[in-house]
Amino acid sequence: MSISGNEDQRTTRPWPAHAADRHEAIRNRAEEIYIRNGKVPGRDLENWMQAEDEILHEAASTHRKAIVVKVNGTHYVGEYEPGSSGGYTPGELARGSHIPVRFTGDKMFVKRRNGMELETTVVKKVG
Repeated sequence: MSISGNEDQRTTRPWPAHAADRHEAIRNRAEEIYIRNGKVPGRDLENWMQAEDEILHEAASTHRKAIVVKVNGTHYVGEYEPGSSGGYTPGELARGSHIPVRFTGDKMFVKRRNGMELETTVVKKVG
């Protein structure tokens, strides 16, 4: 198994992805804020703006990173959360490096040089 191509660092599927879903999420959050703040009338615009800021901030912080691994001619794209990657940094595994990889269901575990495993979720399989 080897690292294929460069690791893909991207923002994927910011939540919610569709404008209608995002609008509904903001509306729900604005209602939560209204209730949480004691149902004070006349603060609709302020509640909406706060809800929009919160939802957009949450969407922006939903960053995933991906690693592409080639196993027996098949390329696997595994996404992972940087915050729970055990300190893994993109570029730690060089292109063409031979590395141990194991699969369990939709999970791909990539053995790092320090002996730890990077847990990813397989989102694409090509080949």
